[in-house]
Amino acid sequence: GTGHETELGKVSRLVADTEAATTPLEKKLDHLGRRLVGIVFLLGLLIAAAGIFSGREAWLSIQVAIALAVAAIPEGLPVVATIALARGMWRMARRNALISRLSAVETLGATSVILTDKTGTLTENRMTLVTLLTPLGPVAISGTGLDVQGEFQAGGTALDEHHDHLVEELLTVATLCNSASIQVVGGEATAVGDPTEIALLVGGAKRGLAKPQLLSEAPELRQVAFDTASRAMATFHQTPEGVLVAVKGSPEAILETSSTIRSAAGGSQPLSAADRAGWLEQVDALAATGLRTLAIATKSVRDVDSDPYRELTLLGIAGILDPPRDGVADAIQRCKEAGINVIMITGDHAATARNIAAALGLVGDGEVAGEVVDARTLDADWPDEVLSRAVVIARATPDQKLKLIDFYQHQGNVVAMTGDGVNDAPALKQADIGIAMGVRGTQVAKEASAMVLQDDDFATIVEAVAQGRTIYGNIRKFVVYLLSCNMSEILIVSLATVAGAPLPLLPLQILFLNLVTDVFPALALGVGEGSSTEMARKPRPAGEPLLTHRHWHRIFAYGVVLSVAVLGSMATAILILGFDTRRAVTVSFCTLALGQLWHVFNMRDRSSSWFSNEITTNPWTWAAVGLCLLLVLAAVYTPELSRALELTDPGVSGWLLVGVGSLVPLLAGPLVKSVTSRR
Repeated sequence: GTGHETELGKVSRLVADTEAATTPLEKKLDHLGRRLVGIVFLLGLLIAAAGIFSGREAWLSIQVAIALAVAAIPEGLPVVATIALARGMWRMARRNALISRLSAVETLGATSVILTDKTGTLTENRMTLVTLLTPLGPVAISGTGLDVQGEFQAGGTALDEHHDHLVEELLTVATLCNSASIQVVGGEATAVGDPTEIALLVGGAKRGLAKPQLLSEAPELRQVAFDTASRAMATFHQTPEGVLVAVKGSPEAILETSSTIRSAAGGSQPLSAADRAGWLEQVDALAATGLRTLAIATKSVRDVDSDPYRELTLLGIAGILDPPRDGVADAIQRCKEAGINVIMITGDHAATARNIAAALGLVGDGEVAGEVVDARTLDADWPDEVLSRAVVIARATPDQKLKLIDFYQHQGNVVAMTGDGVNDAPALKQADIGIAMGVRGTQVAKEASAMVLQDDDFATIVEAVAQGRTIYGNIRKFVVYLLSCNMSEILIVSLATVAGAPLPLLPLQILFLNLVTDVFPALALGVGEGSSTEMARKPRPAGEPLLTHRHWHRIFAYGVVLSVAVLGSMATAILILGFDTRRAVTVSFCTLALGQLWHVFNMRDRSSSWFSNEITTNPWTWAAVGLCLLLVLAAVYTPELSRALELTDPGVSGWLLVGVGSLVPLLAGPLVKSVTSRR
């Protein structure tokens, strides 16, 4: 085939046809913006009309309405959100997680299902051939990793001549049917290729079999690459006796296509149905110990174009150890505590997958129905009751990953998906968060993903999820902070207008508060480290808005408290202290400005300590508060600025009144949280 008719072309077309969904944060910010625009437009009309009908100058009423319209929109939101997300990207990059889209940082925080590969993500991907099942019995192999020194024993003793010959032939075929390569210099080995194939080459090297020497004696004529249909790989080699076919693959597939088995004398004997069943039982027992299994087979043919997967002679089964990664079990436990469902998807035998899953704490020690699902049983039917309980899906093919993602997304989950191969690209793009492996991943997989793990470690995903939750929490905090501050300004002007009192805030003063003093505390909230309890909560529902009813109640309540404090201070200044209008307006302006500054400390989590929490331990909070205090003093005491804002020195009594009034919102904050939480 050519173009789109090639296998790579088909994958490319799948990637092109798979649409990347708009992220939850983008949807929620867009929804919030649309709601605010409508509300602000209506409020502006009402406030302008109320001011005019109350006898206030029309032009001033229109100016106030426009200023409040500006105030009602959290103009710092795009800046703060972008900076918060960018800082999150920077933090994740330091933890070996590269993010390609800003919005993906937040989406990670909403993740409720993680579909993860086993090999290399949950395990070390440092494979070692540790056992061989031969017609004469099992053979144990010592040595780990790339150590080419090792012993072969059967039942704790050295191999006899017949057994040794069987092992040599099995490892010869496994070395020939291999795309990897190793070099041994001074007893030290370096390898290039797939870790499974490297493990077989190292096993052969322990027996004194070197791939270059074997190929010089039996040159390769043809290679049939592994594919998911045959679940096997084959190579053709020229030998003095004819054409040798070397085959390795899934034990089920190889046993199905094998008609004979190597005998102890070096010949072959028929492989009956009972023999196949017995071998499959041995494979299951081997897989149950957590080993990956590969069947090795061979045959001789006359024609290099012959079908490699018919009438094979089984040589034995290779058992390969790939130990779980350190720290993954703890990371999975953190996911469970955070309400995230981790599902292992692997092409390995179900028993192998279950053993690894049990070691990592994904499944219990006892047999639980439905925990491990063989994907081959899902080809025709995808029952909800089966997949809803599954934590391990074995023997899965790349195209089934797309169906799995679609299934969990339709259940209302935000799905993160890991992958490394070319065939994984469509699934990585369709997932809410595609996560490619940086070490063993292909370029196609990386380009289709929103995140690349530089260390291929599952624990890095969990750290990224925690960071995503922190960022979303920070965004929610500064939105609540900005809107509650803006709500107070609207209420202050509206209530004064209805009461026929002097304006507590003038248009330029409103703009000064929103464009200068509000932005810096909000920015400090956006770059905070977050609460330590983020991963002790369940994921947010996929359809939950950025601001829930509880948050809107809290915004309104905070706005009311700030308004009461400001209007009370202004009334005290006029009625008790006898201030003129300009001095009283200065008191109301400073009370609101400082009250909004102290209000930033109300954004702490309800469960955190009053004095030691994610807000007070954030150095940016104190920097923002200090800067804004200087700006407020500059607005009052700098001649040009105070003249433009129509402010004056409130005096000692005025500042005392400002100090008391501005502390009211901070002191009332816990009560507001308690009431709105119960609501």
